[in-house]
Amino acid sequence: MSERENILGRIREALTLSADVPGHKQNNLLQVVSEEEAAPHIHEWLPAVGETIEDGLALFAKNSAELKTDFRLVDSLEDLNAQITEMASGWKKIATHSGELTDAVGDKLGLPVCSTDEGYEASDLESCDVGITQCDCLVAQTGSVLVTARSAGGRALSVLPPHHIVLAQRSQLLPDLPAAFALLEERYASNYPSFISLITGPSRTGDIERILVLGAHGPKQLTVFCL
Repeated sequence: MSERENILGRIREALTLSADVPGHKQNNLLQVVSEEEAAPHIHEWLPAVGETIEDGLALFAKNSAELKTDFRLVDSLEDLNAQITEMASGWKKIATHSGELTDAVGDKLGLPVCSTDEGYEASDLESCDVGITQCDCLVAQTGSVLVTARSAGGRALSVLPPHHIVLAQRSQLLPDLPAAFALLEERYASNYPSFISLITGPSRTGDIERILVLGAHGPKQLTVFCL
């Protein structure tokens, strides 16, 4: 028998076998798996979040450390501005957008600003040392930052500068991804933004010999301030 005939024979044999129906399991006879039976397995690979805001913050901080995200809790705008001013040593230009928190920070630095609220050149945005944005929420269970084109100053601000700084408030911390998706539906269901992204740590790749490289396809640094 030639290899071609061998392959076609195996395909014919496979076509005689019936596959499991989605939502069922094979155990001599097909049996329906109820939602109650399936539910315990849905989140088994993700950590429990806890009941309090402190639990959520602790988990987000733990995940941030593992993801190489610089996560900082701050208690006031003064503290926030002081930390960013100290961080800004060596910066020549920043990129940002209008917002309650971004306005309070950007005006204090006294640096040239590329604003994405108006027309801008991509090369101008790429030349900025840092992009400062707000966000829709923080996800404790995965250490992710949820941003959209409307909450983070467009599609490119969180991607092109080599350092991305996110400004958030404690009230924006959500326990898990279902809560984040529910927030998106509640906020944007009638008109979703053109850009929705979950940022989980700085840009990275491990394609070459499994060696982790940060900044492969986007910002090399991610800093999250939670006010």
